[in-house]
Amino acid sequence: MKVDWKKLHALALAEIEGTLSELPQPLREQAQKLPVTFEKTPNMELQADGIDVDTLGLFVGAEFADEGTMILPPQIILFLENLWDFAEGNEEMFSEEVRTTFLHELGHFFGLGEDELTVRGLQ
Repeated sequence: MKVDWKKLHALALAEIEGTLSELPQPLREQAQKLPVTFEKTPNMELQADGIDVDTLGLFVGAEFADEGTMILPPQIILFLENLWDFAEGNEEMFSEEVRTTFLHELGHFFGLGEDELTVRGLQ
């Protein structure tokens, strides 16, 4: 089944913007500085670095607390085709998973580990 990239992009962007607007002001200000990019799936380079082909999202770069030591700027990458597949082609589920994945990766930016994210329902 062919995926409509423009539609997925628009849905994901709307969800990210809505999620950002709901964050408390201090978090929102920092989160808005963090670029979010959309890719279809992890590329071969990411896969060679150990990222699974079905990964939904990824935070790369230094955490907020370590900002002064970064080599590459931090960013969140969301893999829209993987998110769409995970949501089984359901737009509402897709938007919910974009939100959850974005918040999960944003949590990594703010220094939260996997256990802390799971406790918050962001696994």
